[in-house]
Amino acid sequence: MAEASAAKKPKMTADEEPANNCAHWVQRKKRYCKMSPNKGSLFCGAHEPPSEATSENADTERIPCPLDPKHTVFKRKLTKHLTICNAREQISTLPYIHKNINAGEELEPGRQQELSDYEKLKLHELEDAEFYGVIEKVKQLYDTHIAGHIEQLQLQHETLEEPLSHSEFGPETRKHLVQTSALLGILEHDKQLNDNTSYIEFGAGKGQLAFYLATALDTQHLANSQLVLVDRLSLRHKKDNKLANKQLVQRIRADIADLKLSQLPELQRTRRNVALSKHLCGAATDLTLRCVLGDEACTTNYILIALCCHHRCSWRSYVGKKWLQAAGVTPRQFVIITKMVSWAVCGSGMSRERRKALAEATRAEQPPQEPTQRLDREQRELIGYQCKRILDHGRLEHLRANGYQASLKFYVPRDVTLENVVLLAKRDNIKCNKAK
Repeated sequence: MAEASAAKKPKMTADEEPANNCAHWVQRKKRYCKMSPNKGSLFCGAHEPPSEATSENADTERIPCPLDPKHTVFKRKLTKHLTICNAREQISTLPYIHKNINAGEELEPGRQQELSDYEKLKLHELEDAEFYGVIEKVKQLYDTHIAGHIEQLQLQHETLEEPLSHSEFGPETRKHLVQTSALLGILEHDKQLNDNTSYIEFGAGKGQLAFYLATALDTQHLANSQLVLVDRLSLRHKKDNKLANKQLVQRIRADIADLKLSQLPELQRTRRNVALSKHLCGAATDLTLRCVLGDEACTTNYILIALCCHHRCSWRSYVGKKWLQAAGVTPRQFVIITKMVSWAVCGSGMSRERRKALAEATRAEQPPQEPTQRLDREQRELIGYQCKRILDHGRLEHLRANGYQASLKFYVPRDVTLENVVLLAKRDNIKCNKAK
């Protein structure tokens, strides 16, 4: 028990020597590569630095991989490497994989470059007229369409009463259990725990939500219901592996952008579909909505998505473009809004790198100059929150245009998570048209 409660090992710094590992520093993970170095080298095969061509090293010359320059390859083996590199574009023969079927309309090269340029914008560099103009538009849309329209729907499910009673669980574990309990409580409240239903979890990750949903289905002895878990990664330590009845769960490895639901054989076994997710980052939420709404051969009866990470929304995939454009929001303003949303949950409003720089400068008694803040912290948090809800309302309008009753609810208190809004949508008396 003492070991379990011990403090986490501090992260390494680039100045520390790697212990029998590759000497490549992985900046994103703040550690050295864990692969073993090649004989006579400090680096593994993937991170061996490029070498200049000479008459002596023709067999050992390494060059950056054309598909992913983050790693290098032997020049003499380049042709073979391009056929097996993990960065290559792979063509799937699976019937339910259709490349970019849910990605949204492909942008013209000029518009794509324009949006890429917008992504480089920094909020503190915007002129006052543009900066305050976007904020005023957000406030107007929020007051007109959203203010006072989001109700509380905070429920629990009996399946999680026992795990939530464990006092030894830390705050992070309890937070996720409370969220899962609330989402299952909503499914039960809306009478969505039924026979003959496929529960499709998008971005399933390690499967905690699926584990407790499967437990609830098994406890209630619901006939011919199943969970279909969709994730583009193959993760270790999946919680659904611990289920006694493993036949309840099927895993599909696929990018949501490429998934055609009506071609999934697993969905042919049931009459109803329920789409759900506990954590879909930004654009993945829009890809999911495109996936479940864009396939006429397989209609989804009910949608439950706990919303988060709006800063990762993209103009191409976002489903609410039509509503935003009708409201006078341009693609450039959309990008600015996706940058402002982080104000709602990021505390000080500074990036991790900026906070680190500030801490180091403070220790040196030379605080760096911060960009002039045109708004105080409370104002930024409020505007960031309103930006989130504007993006969510565009999603509601898209769902309603496709025949769904759609709404936003506060499903847990803010002291559990600041990302405490769930999107709900349903259509009654519809069935999945089985693919021939």
